[in-house]
Amino acid sequence: MGRRGFLRGAALTGAGLATAAVTTADTVPGADAPHAAQGAHGAGTAGPYGPYGAAGPRGDGTWGAGAVPFHGPRQWSVLAPPRRVSAFAAFDVTAENRAELTDLLRTLTGRARFLTSGGIPRPVGITGPPPDSGVLGGRVPSGALAVTVAVGAALFDDRFGMGALRPRRLTTMPSFPDDDLRPAWCHGDLSLHLHADEPDTVLHALRDIARHTRGGLRIRWRLDGFTSPPRPTGTPRNLLGFKDGTANPDAADTRAMDRLVWVGGDSGEPAWAAGGTYQVVRLIRMLVEFWDRVSLGEQERMIGRVRESGAPLDGDTEHDVPHYADDPKGDVIPLDAHIRRAGPRTPGTAGRRILRRSYNYDRGLDTNGTLDMGLLFCCYQRDLAQQFEWIQRRLAGEPLTDYVKPFGGGYFFVLPGVRDASDWYGRSLLG
Repeated sequence: MGRRGFLRGAALTGAGLATAAVTTADTVPGADAPHAAQGAHGAGTAGPYGPYGAAGPRGDGTWGAGAVPFHGPRQWSVLAPPRRVSAFAAFDVTAENRAELTDLLRTLTGRARFLTSGGIPRPVGITGPPPDSGVLGGRVPSGALAVTVAVGAALFDDRFGMGALRPRRLTTMPSFPDDDLRPAWCHGDLSLHLHADEPDTVLHALRDIARHTRGGLRIRWRLDGFTSPPRPTGTPRNLLGFKDGTANPDAADTRAMDRLVWVGGDSGEPAWAAGGTYQVVRLIRMLVEFWDRVSLGEQERMIGRVRESGAPLDGDTEHDVPHYADDPKGDVIPLDAHIRRAGPRTPGTAGRRILRRSYNYDRGLDTNGTLDMGLLFCCYQRDLAQQFEWIQRRLAGEPLTDYVKPFGGGYFFVLPGVRDASDWYGRSLLG
């Protein structure tokens, strides 16, 4: 069967399975916006990341534990706090023309809708292969998975005639001064982020999507990650032992998210891009065996925080605001400390904040027998140059660069959301 025929068949299968899910599973009802969504365990039920679960905000500040609405004008998975298990994969698109690309994105939408809504896969007949890997048993659970789909600058080359539609700020991720980028771990036509509370849920979804898009997508690189539980409380820690993401803006603050994250009609972007956002993925190896030989005091001065509590060096608790104006020479929090470089907290820099979504990773050993682990960093923003790149330039040469080495990742644009059962990823771009 030709590639296009394969994709068309997969698209029809995906649509059928999505329909089956609606009739055979407990799904997220009426989820045209987070205000209408009900969590799998009901609004306000305690979840693994606090009183409102792992999903994020709706009208009253809750979505319920673990359930991220699939339908809506935006991909609400962007705002969902990191779950315990994650996979980032970048793909090369092998579809040969615009019609095949459309079929591919329809297929991807059908699979993501089914995998997030849950249900029983529809049988394909006694002579065909099983409709599902069976990793999760006979029924895919409802609300167990969140999916984010984004596209890279390379997708807007001359293959599909979309050059004029490229998001205005979308470029290929450059190599920054302290990077050690490896081409095999960089860039891609499309990025896929899967996260859930169990490893088998993520692996099941990755296999399912790879199976149904085989005629149009080829995995370029993939890295799995995990989020540690808060120890003992507060923000989870990275593998350097410090809390990671303390200074994040509040994802439940709609005005802040519109100002910092979501692309709107006033952004100068192509009309189709409204409701999307820019995604940065950075694969950062941490040289933990060297870091573990550094004194605790020196570690804390490099970061600018107390390791145990997460408090700034001039504070008492994790969420205390550092008072840089009272420490102009860096006597308490050094001028080159990571938190001071990344977020100087002046009135003129408030609009440069990013929404950080990061995971730890562990790949075992490298060829020299050294521990290979680090940070799978992801962030979202309206403007790559004015937010992420501005921060990255300020971090150049910081003391921490002796212990962290970025080796991969890329820039991507998160597509607007799938509004309803008839919509699909990229329809505003290709429709």
